[in-house]
Amino acid sequence: MKRTTPLRATLAAALLLTVGLGAAQAGSASAAPAPEPTAAAPAASAGLLDAMRRDLGLTAAQAEQRLRAEKTAVAVEKAARERAGAAYAGAWFDPAAGRLVVAVTDRAEEAEIRALGADTRLVRHSAAALDRAKARLDGQSAPAGVAGWHVDPKANSVVVDVVRAERHSPAVRAFLDRARAGGLVTVAETAQAPRTYAAGTVGGDPYYTGNVRCSIGFSVHGGFVTAGHCGRAGASVRGWDGSAMGTFQGSSFPGDDYAYVSIHSGWWTVPVVLGWGTIPDQLVRGSAEAPVGASICRSGSTTHWHCGTVLAKNETVNYSQGAVYQMTKTSVCAEGGDSGGSFLSGDQAQGVTSGGWGNCSSGGQTWFQPVNEILNRYGLRLHTA
Repeated sequence: MKRTTPLRATLAAALLLTVGLGAAQAGSASAAPAPEPTAAAPAASAGLLDAMRRDLGLTAAQAEQRLRAEKTAVAVEKAARERAGAAYAGAWFDPAAGRLVVAVTDRAEEAEIRALGADTRLVRHSAAALDRAKARLDGQSAPAGVAGWHVDPKANSVVVDVVRAERHSPAVRAFLDRARAGGLVTVAETAQAPRTYAAGTVGGDPYYTGNVRCSIGFSVHGGFVTAGHCGRAGASVRGWDGSAMGTFQGSSFPGDDYAYVSIHSGWWTVPVVLGWGTIPDQLVRGSAEAPVGASICRSGSTTHWHCGTVLAKNETVNYSQGAVYQMTKTSVCAEGGDSGGSFLSGDQAQGVTSGGWGNCSSGGQTWFQPVNEILNRYGLRLHTA
């Protein structure tokens, strides 16, 4: 970021959280490989362990042990997916056992999967079959009382989340009838409908576009990634000090919720997520995707550091502005001003905050756009330590 005071020089290059409204146009596609995780990283900082203690109820020793187990699970999941082939039916991290669980449709695959270091569960439907069932729902228009839908490997079904107060409305019942007709669908209830985390212009460490406050997601070479609902392609960006910072080069919302901002001279990028003085700034070392069940933490300009777990992947979120696809759901709380910010699992970048429901006083859920999809879309390279 721009050189200012010595304090800013230390804290400036960060992953801040963004929030804004407005549809945006997608940038041109580019097929670039996602960054691979790097080798051994240093032990987690005391601040990160403290956030996990506060939000996940873990001691420092338990948090360290969980981070090590989750890092192993990331590698095991990739190997298990390749080994199981067409029999693969999804995977999730089991915090109690500290191991990955891999679902398969063929009993003959179980022994080889266990040899990789994972537990197994025999199920009826493959991941491919569940993905096809979800894709059929993605092609339908959903009423406001339907919050979204995702493939749940534990339930071995496509779970449709409906707002509790709208469960029996005619529009919701009609949508559920169509969904069940395709098979492989179960229904769950949620307290509220999801929304993007918009916020007005306030102080802190934001950037601005128009009258919308947002925050940096992850630094990439040449700029940063953030949420698409923060601004359209071509929109100018002002930094935290109000000076010219950059330009939206590509943006997509709804459908997706991601954007790429290029920065001007006088600003720079570093592989850091801001700790806000609450915890030490966190280094980013890669973007290996954490499994369902893994711990995950979020940095935001409004609510700073909070942690939780990954609840679901490839979820379709039904915002009032339109559906957004291939999102990841978490139990981490967020509030207005946090949208677009950084989700980390250990030292691995996961995604940028899109929206959710609830707050950090009473709790809630959030969704993020996976970072590797954004990097691939715009042909970007994550800035890593």
